[in-house]
Amino acid sequence: MGENSGGGRTGPLADPAWLAGGAAGLAAAVMALWAFRGLPLGPVLLWLAPMPLFMAGIGFGAGAAVGAMGIAAVAIYATGPAAALWIVVLGLAAPVAVLTAASARGRGNGRDLSLPLALAGILPALGILGAAFWLSDTPGGLEGMLRQLARTGLRRFDIAGHAGLAGEIARIKAAAIGLWLVVAWIGNAWVAGRAMAWLGIAPAPDWRAARLPAWYIALPILAGLAWLLAEAGEDAIELSLMLVLLLPLVLHGLAALHTRLVGRGERPVILGAVYVALVVLFLPASLAMAGYGAFDLISSRKHGAPPRS
Repeated sequence: MGENSGGGRTGPLADPAWLAGGAAGLAAAVMALWAFRGLPLGPVLLWLAPMPLFMAGIGFGAGAAVGAMGIAAVAIYATGPAAALWIVVLGLAAPVAVLTAASARGRGNGRDLSLPLALAGILPALGILGAAFWLSDTPGGLEGMLRQLARTGLRRFDIAGHAGLAGEIARIKAAAIGLWLVVAWIGNAWVAGRAMAWLGIAPAPDWRAARLPAWYIALPILAGLAWLLAEAGEDAIELSLMLVLLLPLVLHGLAALHTRLVGRGERPVILGAVYVALVVLFLPASLAMAGYGAFDLISSRKHGAPPRS
């Protein structure tokens, strides 16, 4: 039954995509369970858990990434706590499958990164809206839970749980979680792409060619209007939505800057200064880069430039 008429083996065990998905799912599950068991370097391995899933998706297609997600979910469900299942599947594995499938629209072996770049803002925004709906029946809702988490964190650092400070932290906590998730997705995707290219399995995605679709610019604008119209002190959800939806514009701006500086002698100095500014002066530098990304997106469409993804 496992052999065809020519003597070769058939079925899942002979399909590289199935094998890659199975190995990636088990690897991701082991890394996540290592973290949830409190073992050394657990947090690092948890953030690296999407990497084998991305390797399967980039190297063998979105089907392999979906299969890997299913296998990881089954392994964690059978051996780990329920919290690990939800965190890994919803926060790490499912986005990998969605992003990999969304990128598989390029010609030939290429990948179109425009929709995945947009999803880097849309997926965290949907997560925030989903959490707000899920917690709508609880006292204080999502904002109340974020304030409680902020107070708990302040107490752990022996800082008085001042209501104003806890409130300010709560306003951006959801956006911060979304930011870390996006950084984990993109960082792991970049390393996975380089690994697949080094192994000769699939070409690495061209991140410098990543550009947002024109319609995306409407989303952060709408989120910004919702934030401006929200009541003072009760705007944590609206502010977080605006911030996570601005992140793809930052990435678009960085990609455009990398492209425009190709071949210029001052390229290392400018890029180095930009990345240092993003680390040292994160908020103002990010807003400036988002503005540059919005300018590039609008100007390229205004002048009829073809999509550069």
